[in-house]
Amino acid sequence: MAPTKKRNVSSAKTNQQSVKKAKIDINSKVDSVLESKKHANDVFDILEVLESEKEKDVIGAVSACSKLFCTLLERKELFRGKLPGEEEALSGEFSAEDKYRIFMRHRYNSCVEMLLEHLSHELYGVKDSALCCLMKFAAGEGQHPLEDLDWSEHYSFPRELILAVVERLLSKTTDNSLLISRFQEFLEMEDVRYYVMSSVRENVGKVMDKNKGAVVPLYQGNVFTLMSNISLPSKESELTNFMVKQEAKHEDWKAAKLIEHKRVFERMWLGFLKYKLPSNMYKKVLVILHDSILPHMSKPTLMIDFLTAAYEVGGAISLLALNGLFVLIHQHNLDYPDFYKKLYNLLEPSVFHVKYRARFFHLANIFLSSSHLPVYLVAAFAKRLARLALTAPSTALLIVLPFIYNLIRRHPACRILIHKPSTEDEPLEDPYLMDEEDPVECRALESSLWEIKTLQKHHHPDVAKAAMMINKPLPEQEDDISEVLEITTYEMMERDLKQSQMKSIPLEFETATQLLKGGGDVLGQHFCLD
Repeated sequence: MAPTKKRNVSSAKTNQQSVKKAKIDINSKVDSVLESKKHANDVFDILEVLESEKEKDVIGAVSACSKLFCTLLERKELFRGKLPGEEEALSGEFSAEDKYRIFMRHRYNSCVEMLLEHLSHELYGVKDSALCCLMKFAAGEGQHPLEDLDWSEHYSFPRELILAVVERLLSKTTDNSLLISRFQEFLEMEDVRYYVMSSVRENVGKVMDKNKGAVVPLYQGNVFTLMSNISLPSKESELTNFMVKQEAKHEDWKAAKLIEHKRVFERMWLGFLKYKLPSNMYKKVLVILHDSILPHMSKPTLMIDFLTAAYEVGGAISLLALNGLFVLIHQHNLDYPDFYKKLYNLLEPSVFHVKYRARFFHLANIFLSSSHLPVYLVAAFAKRLARLALTAPSTALLIVLPFIYNLIRRHPACRILIHKPSTEDEPLEDPYLMDEEDPVECRALESSLWEIKTLQKHHHPDVAKAAMMINKPLPEQEDDISEVLEITTYEMMERDLKQSQMKSIPLEFETATQLLKGGGDVLGQHFCLD
């Protein structure tokens, strides 16, 4: 075994020396290739280092390839048009100059393929350098096209190269969020962003249809990360930063029109959201929906199918879906009659015990802020919250009670729930139907808020004090519930414990000074207080 081990070490040293030599010579080889066509075969040595296992060597080779092929693109020394095979190029039909260009074009294509593979490399440094090099190639191809572009839609933009880069970024097996964040720098260029959006839509349709619509968590996570990094300008005059400067027909180029950006943006998101998402992704989408997606869509109401499906997921996702529907109703004139019915059905005991409680009541307060809501609907919400308050924790009650009071302030007709006339022979049963899902049929207006009266006996003094407010006419000014939305049980306990100690209370009008010195008259003076 010893001799074998020795041979392996010797072999490893030889490989190390050869790689080191290649590292030293790689820049000189680039210079020699660019100086004379006689050294064209040196390009193989450069590409060989590109496949090295050492990160520094690969990054150095990427830099060398960037310099080499970007220069060849500028010199127009890469074959342009439909590329013949290498064997075909050896025939006498091509001149020596064309043979050289065909040869270097094949080497360029090999380099691009290796760089695309490096986008899936285990080392981030390699991935980062490969991505930057590919985008330099894209810029070079844009200025010096390698294909005869006979269509007017894309002009001289290297759409196929961008499509290949996007396909690698949207890996099905690796989380590429860090590399996609690096790619955001290039998304600030108008034409790159336009063709990336188009490529994402095309790629999502192909991958998801191949998987028959099944959830692909890593892939869909990469897609969402890429799409959420895309933001559109608000005015067409802001479309000024292009990677490829079009010398002619710029006005007809789709990538230069904001309306085309919005159209492809809309198709991209709708194409992504029409498939089933991982459960944790619904929330991510809904959180950015009203700020980052809907304002850039030509027809925001097309999102209703996604929002309706998201509501069925339940929990926080249902609430966030209602937030999106609320935006469509108020800003885009969407007619959605079941909105408040769905919100009403989200009011259940679990809403007081989840981490999104504060957001729920903040949004619910916005949803119910209109003074034009029907009285029966407001009464249903007030009554349901009051019933749930009987089993709610103290921290939740400090939100619920002011919330109910604000509803009554906005809708004075609901005061009948507080000042309900009664008769001696009135039955003691509450007519309110807690299990009824439709607020129209729950008979809230026939009931009263007796639950708040019950909370006046609550063990926590702050809750009891808040419940006592219903005994007096409510002031016109609404309570600001934002101050108590985030309060926790720990904070309540800390606040109670930090209350200043009560000062000692005097038991008599005159301080006793000689109580222990004897004298019955003194004792009598201090204890016979009557």
